[in-house]
Amino acid sequence: MRSDTLRALPLMLLAMALIPAGDTAGKLLTGGEGVAPLWVAFSRFALGAVILAPFVLHITPPRIFLDWRIWLRALFIAGGIVSILTALKTEPIANVFGAFFVGPILSWLLSVWLLREGFSWPRLGLVCLGFLGVILVVKPGFGMTPGLGFAVLAGIFYGAFLTASRWLAGVARPRALLMSQLVIGALVLAPLGLPQTPEITARVGWLTLASALGSMLGNLCLILALRMAPASRLAPFVYTQLIAATSLGWLVFGVWPDALAFAGLVILLVSGLASLGLRERAD
Repeated sequence: MRSDTLRALPLMLLAMALIPAGDTAGKLLTGGEGVAPLWVAFSRFALGAVILAPFVLHITPPRIFLDWRIWLRALFIAGGIVSILTALKTEPIANVFGAFFVGPILSWLLSVWLLREGFSWPRLGLVCLGFLGVILVVKPGFGMTPGLGFAVLAGIFYGAFLTASRWLAGVARPRALLMSQLVIGALVLAPLGLPQTPEITARVGWLTLASALGSMLGNLCLILALRMAPASRLAPFVYTQLIAATSLGWLVFGVWPDALAFAGLVILLVSGLASLGLRERAD
């Protein structure tokens, strides 16, 4: 493993722990406190934008908000957040993340098709293996629930978002793109989320803040890591979110995936990390 990857790895792993931590807070809000997923999603974007603005607003050119592609990218991530929070209301967090990982699979396929990125048969084999893992988690036709359907929908939105992010990589700085998605997400979700504002108790308040901070800081750590090492080298470590999600599901909710779902999570993790070996050999 190259030195730049080793330097970026701690930030990458921190990002992959913070994002499921934010979603754990979101699950405590939607499942435990009965807060509407739309309000949690809106507050996540709005608070993230407010917290990040002093550090990023000066490098965010206003012109990017006039670009329809920026809005499309933001709509993809907004749809993904709403869908995953809806899924978390009823489903174990590890299973939701397992189903959600249809996203990176779809992103690779879309990138090969639409962006003409490199194709390789070994990589396709790992993608198919990963898809098998998703199937074991979701159990379509024999145990699939509406919640897991929303998790798959979240993954589809996220796969489209990842492809759009690659497509627009040269339009603005990564931190400016992050700011744009937070601002647009808050604007789009405000009419839907604000009418469902809950009673702001101390517990709802700190969980809302934790949900927003986990998501925003996780994405910021991811951006910083990607400045230190190529995305192609760090991408396999996205799958370590599965470890964090499974651990948090057990620690916070006392829930462990059933045998089929656990097998699917292991397959997803192995297929994701195995792609690192492909890249190392390619270099």
